[in-house]
Amino acid sequence: MALMTGQQYIESIRNLHMQVYLLGEKVESPVDNPILRPSLNSVRMTYDLAQKPEYQELMTALSPFTGERVNRFNHIHESTEDLMNKVKMQRLLGQQTGACFQRCVGMDAFNAEYSTTFEVDKKYGTHYHENFKKFITYCQKNDLTVDGAMTDPKGDRSRAPHAQTDPDQFLHVVERRPDGIVVRGAKAHQTGALNSHEIIVMPTIAMSPEDKDYAVSFAVPMNTKGILMIIGRQSCDTRKLEGSEIDVGNSEFGGVEALTIFNDVFVPNDRIFLNGETEFTGMLVERFAGYHRQSYGGCKVGVGDVLIGAAAVAADYNGVPKASHIKDKLIEMTHLNETLFSCGIACSAMGHPTESGNYIIDLLLANVCKQNITRFPYEIVRLAEDISGGLMVTAPSEKDLRDPELGPYVEKYFKAVDNVPTENRLRIMRLVENIALGTAAVGYRTESMHGAGSPQAQRIMIARQGNLEQKKELAKKIAHVKE
Repeated sequence: MALMTGQQYIESIRNLHMQVYLLGEKVESPVDNPILRPSLNSVRMTYDLAQKPEYQELMTALSPFTGERVNRFNHIHESTEDLMNKVKMQRLLGQQTGACFQRCVGMDAFNAEYSTTFEVDKKYGTHYHENFKKFITYCQKNDLTVDGAMTDPKGDRSRAPHAQTDPDQFLHVVERRPDGIVVRGAKAHQTGALNSHEIIVMPTIAMSPEDKDYAVSFAVPMNTKGILMIIGRQSCDTRKLEGSEIDVGNSEFGGVEALTIFNDVFVPNDRIFLNGETEFTGMLVERFAGYHRQSYGGCKVGVGDVLIGAAAVAADYNGVPKASHIKDKLIEMTHLNETLFSCGIACSAMGHPTESGNYIIDLLLANVCKQNITRFPYEIVRLAEDISGGLMVTAPSEKDLRDPELGPYVEKYFKAVDNVPTENRLRIMRLVENIALGTAAVGYRTESMHGAGSPQAQRIMIARQGNLEQKKELAKKIAHVKE
């Protein structure tokens, strides 16, 4: 089929009939739920922009499997140009939504699986790579959104998967059958699972032979029997139930996370990509993490562009755009944001082909990119809050603004620059609040810390890949040291 339109995508999700729970109740129609719908709209934008000729090179690519143009989120990277276009596409979508558009995890899982399954097959003569190529071709032909699921609840972090008191703390195989496997467990913090057609499950850590049942990777439809989702809470999420466009801050777009539970889910043989080959779990985790850490150099930068713009508008509306300290803060925000983008582009430009032929980023630079992401957005947010002022978090509600008796007071006392309506000032303040503290903060500030691994995870990889011994030899050579 051709690339889906955004509306066709929405209807395809409506027809999945997934098991979704929110605030203690089953959600019969997640597509129409006011708390959940903004997250669906963010994914819809990945389809809408792919329809626009001016974005064709960023949003789509020619598939080597179908010979047709496919959404870049379902593409296997074939060059460093592909890797850089990925980052540019993510920045564009962050600019257009001001939120998490959720498909990066699936795209990164695709590319990690592609090369890893090739190398598993090479060693063991398995058929995982063919299984995966069949799966991605199916996703491309049907223009599907795919979630990538790596993070297990983990239980007691001091224990390996097989040593947990509760074996379900890491997703694992509970039955092997001639036609497939049965798995049980959960994946936490699943960004966009709610808005996906399929889910790719991967192990969450490198494993030992004792963890054989936990070394499993596969793909199944999101409406498979035994899968259910419990949607996570977000700050200010119930504002979406109040009917206020202003108070939400970003009323059209958002992100959503879920605890995705697998209650004895059957996986057919042709959907299995790893099944007990524990020595390849580390490779899969490392490659996925590298791709996903690259992603943050695009998506977070796009949302950062929106936040910088909102802070600059707030300065205009407050009447202080010419103040030297305001100018300096906006410069610093821009400097930090472009540094993040530079890291995303750098690790892409320094990419190289794997044995399978697809391209992987420079893993050291990808980890440097994500390490900066754990810091710079926090400073960008701090400066945005500084510029905006206290009204960002103390403004009256839209109901007060619209009230015949109270509204005139709100209009009068929160007026600043003469030619700027009070309502416009309140709208921009709520947008800053949304990105800094509200539902968008899940996809910007907080996720900048823990998404794609904690800061310590990147530091471990930087230490591993930093080649300190080579640097020592360089210094000794320059100093004419002989040992």
